[in-house]
Amino acid sequence: MRPGSFLLSLLLSLLCGSVQSFAYVMPVFASDSVQLTKAADLTEAIQFQSQERKLEGLASRPKIGLALGGGGARGAAHVGVLKVLEREGIKFDCVVGTSIGSVVGGFYCLGVKPEEMEEPVVSARVMRQFMTVPIAFQVMALPFFYISRFFGVKSYDGLYGGKAFKEHLMAGMSTRDVEIEELKIPFAAVTFNLLDGETYLIKKGHLARAMTASCAVPVLRKPIPIDDYLMSDGGLVCNLPVKQCREMGADIVIAVNIDEPFDKQEAEKFRPFGSVGRRAIAWKLASIDKPQGMMADILIHPDTSGISLISTKRADARRALLAGEKAAEEALPAIRALLKKVGGSTD
Repeated sequence: MRPGSFLLSLLLSLLCGSVQSFAYVMPVFASDSVQLTKAADLTEAIQFQSQERKLEGLASRPKIGLALGGGGARGAAHVGVLKVLEREGIKFDCVVGTSIGSVVGGFYCLGVKPEEMEEPVVSARVMRQFMTVPIAFQVMALPFFYISRFFGVKSYDGLYGGKAFKEHLMAGMSTRDVEIEELKIPFAAVTFNLLDGETYLIKKGHLARAMTASCAVPVLRKPIPIDDYLMSDGGLVCNLPVKQCREMGADIVIAVNIDEPFDKQEAEKFRPFGSVGRRAIAWKLASIDKPQGMMADILIHPDTSGISLISTKRADARRALLAGEKAAEEALPAIRALLKKVGGSTD
C-alpha cells in the first residue's frame, strides 16, 4: 500500500465524516484576532444569486475581493492566475485564502510579486518544506513517535510538526515578525477549530503562524494552537472562501478554485489502488466548493486534473502554473466587462 494512498484514505475518513456533528461544544470567546464564520450552503448560495445587487452607480469604487481556494501542490495555479491579473493592473481591496491559498494570498498582500513566487512553487520547494521528510519514512517512523509518549512527550496528532514550514515561510518575508494588520492589503486565513468544530478567519496576529494553521492538513500536519483555539486546515469545511471575502467588505469577488474538475469518468479509471478514495475526496471537495463558488462574481477554475494534493514533482507544479495563467486569460473578457459595468478601474 503506497503511503500517499494511505494518507488519502485517512484524510477521506475525515472529509466524508460530519465535521460539524460534535457532541461537545466548548464555549468560545473569540479574541479580536479571529472571527467566526460559516461556509455557505446551497440554500444560502441560491438566495444570494436571487437577490438584486445594484453595483452600478456606487458612490465610490467597488471593493474587489480575491478568494484563493485550498489545493496543496495545485497552489502553483494561484501564482499563474495572479501573474495575469497583476499584468492587467487589477487591484484587490481584500484577500482571503484557505490552506495553500492563504500562503499565496498572504505573500501577495505582503507585496511579493507573482513573478517572485514563481520559482519557489515551480521548483516544488514549498511542498518539500511542507513535507520535510518523505511520507514513506514518516509513516515507518510512527512507532518511534508513539514510544516517546511513554516518557511524557505528548504532542498533537499529525505526521509533521510544522516548525520547518513556518520557518520557511518566515524566511521569505522582509521581516520575520510580520503581523497581518501590517499588510498592504487586508488579509484573512481560513482555519477550522478542532475544539468546537467551527470555522474561523484569522485576521490579526503573526502572518506565518496563520498560514501554517490554515495549512495544517489533518493526519498530515499537527494542528496549531492559537489563543484558546486548536487550528487545523480550513479546507475541511470552507475550501473556497468567497462568502468570507464578502464578510471582509468586498462588493465584487473573483475566486480561484484549484481543485480538480469533477467530470464524469469511465469505470476503468477506478481499478488502480487508491483511485476510489481519490475520487471520493474530489467529490467531497467539489461539494464543499459549489455553494461558495456560486457566490462569486467571477470564478476562475484552472484545470489541475491529475495533480495530486501532495505532489512534490516539478512537472506538476509547472503544469499547475500554466493552467492558472490559461484560466485567467480566458476569464479576462468577463472581468473587464464586469469592472466596466460597475465603474471599477484596472489602473
